[in-house]
Amino acid sequence: MSLKESFEIAVAESKQLAKRPDDDTLLKIYSLYKQATEGDIPADTPAPGMFDFVNKAKQDAWKKLTGTSADEAMEQYISTINALKTV
Repeated sequence: MSLKESFEIAVAESKQLAKRPDDDTLLKIYSLYKQATEGDIPADTPAPGMFDFVNKAKQDAWKKLTGTSADEAMEQYISTINALKTV
């Protein structure tokens, strides 16, 4: 099975977890997904509004992965989801 196929399975499984992950884990999952599917966050992406805390946190989490390859992000995403399935 290819990495891309394993990633797609993990994405589907992420929507069927028995327990909702905590906010930090959700941010990690979100940012790994974005990095794997879109790459680095574009430099010209506008900052969220001052009171848009959720989108600010998402943007910050994604920015931290700048330079991470799509394959590496997919591998980390799959590992994270697999760990959550055993909890």
